[in-house]
Amino acid sequence: MEINFAAEKTLGKLAKWLRILGFDTIYDPGIINPAESGRILLTRTKRIRDEYKTDKLIFIKSDKPFKQLQEVIKTLGIVYEDIKTFTRCIKCNTEIRTINKNSIRSVVPDYVWENQDSFKTCIECKRIYWQGSHTKRSMEIIKKLFEA
Repeated sequence: MEINFAAEKTLGKLAKWLRILGFDTIYDPGIINPAESGRILLTRTKRIRDEYKTDKLIFIKSDKPFKQLQEVIKTLGIVYEDIKTFTRCIKCNTEIRTINKNSIRSVVPDYVWENQDSFKTCIECKRIYWQGSHTKRSMEIIKKLFEA
């Protein structure tokens, strides 16, 4: 299931978490017409909710990112098998790619380079990713999202 989102500027943390889950999510898109963009518009603005009568819009009620994420998952019926964790850059939304460890020797801290075997990079913004303690914490949060 290919799901793409456009999150308004008040939903930055939600956009980040949707990217962590592997969903193509543009952030602060201005006003877009969800029906024309092919993206599901995520908004907390009542005026926008009332203007666009479409199933391509989710009005987010909560102001807490975890609850917002639950709202999106529940509304769309997303299941754990639909997600592709850690496949998108959380900064610029580009898909990330595996990179040769030796090519980033001088870019990451020595401790990280010595203790990690697998690295990924964003081909757009050049950000480097590896599985650190943040990955484990994020996976614990993700598992809680999908517990029945």
